[in-house]
Amino acid sequence: MSASPSAAPSADQLLVLLEVARTGRFTTAAQSLGLTHTTVSRNIAALEAALGGRLLLRGSDGWALTPLGERAARAAEGVAAALERLTDGEGLADPVTGVVRMTTTDGFAALIAAPAVATLREEHPHLTVEIVTLTRRAVQHRSGVDIEVVVGTPQVNRGRSLRLGEYELGLYASRDYLARHGAPDSAAAAAAHGLVYFVDSMLQVDDLDLPRRLLPGMRDALTSTNVFVHVEATRAGAGLGILPCFVADRHPDLVRLLPAEVRDRLPYHAVVAPESWRRPAVAALLAELRRQMAAQRDALLGLGRLS
Repeated sequence: MSASPSAAPSADQLLVLLEVARTGRFTTAAQSLGLTHTTVSRNIAALEAALGGRLLLRGSDGWALTPLGERAARAAEGVAAALERLTDGEGLADPVTGVVRMTTTDGFAALIAAPAVATLREEHPHLTVEIVTLTRRAVQHRSGVDIEVVVGTPQVNRGRSLRLGEYELGLYASRDYLARHGAPDSAAAAAAHGLVYFVDSMLQVDDLDLPRRLLPGMRDALTSTNVFVHVEATRAGAGLGILPCFVADRHPDLVRLLPAEVRDRLPYHAVVAPESWRRPAVAALLAELRRQMAAQRDALLGLGRLS
């Protein structure tokens, strides 16, 4: 049961809550606002007393908003927007501003997100995007993150999921490797070669199980959590690599093998936190990510080069 509200909440308290919600950390919010950790804690406690309930819950990766906290954060967004209009002139402020934090895979970050951010910043120079790369399923209560771009179709109970497009995985080898070892003429023959792919014990995305489904028995040659390590290891001749076509086909020394037999198409989805959907900067980034996916569709689907 919630406690009875006390004094009315202040604008400063709401802005502190908004920054904690965006960063997931009291310490990071304090640094961003030029305050001490104690001052942030005191403001949150005062706001909870004023509203009569808990605003934040501690999770494994930081603080997340409660339902009451989400309502307070929406009010805080209005306060922040009003202050921006006051500073920049009524109606003249660029709403696509501030920091957007996202997580995504290495390949998507480098070849889709990076050009998307560069394009947006030409028109919105006050926008900052922080990208953390990892390959894992969506986390429903990850704090301090506005957008999670994941492989596969996430099960979303909190927040919203938006399909961005899809990409294709294929089997590749370097031309030098094939000159030394020959090209396999079937999936069964490919299984006799070493595999370059993800560390199986650390792979959290079930959709990335192509080797287990199509190349059973293939032994690991080199494994890594980073797709660019996969690419360079395959180019160096460590074995046959299962690679995203839009990454591998940029290298003329890599040859795609058995495209009709060893292939998989996987979707990219963006999972957006409830408190982030209403931010113009988040909406603008999502739109540009979708535009980049559409512009690079042939490369993503491996249609540019199959041999």
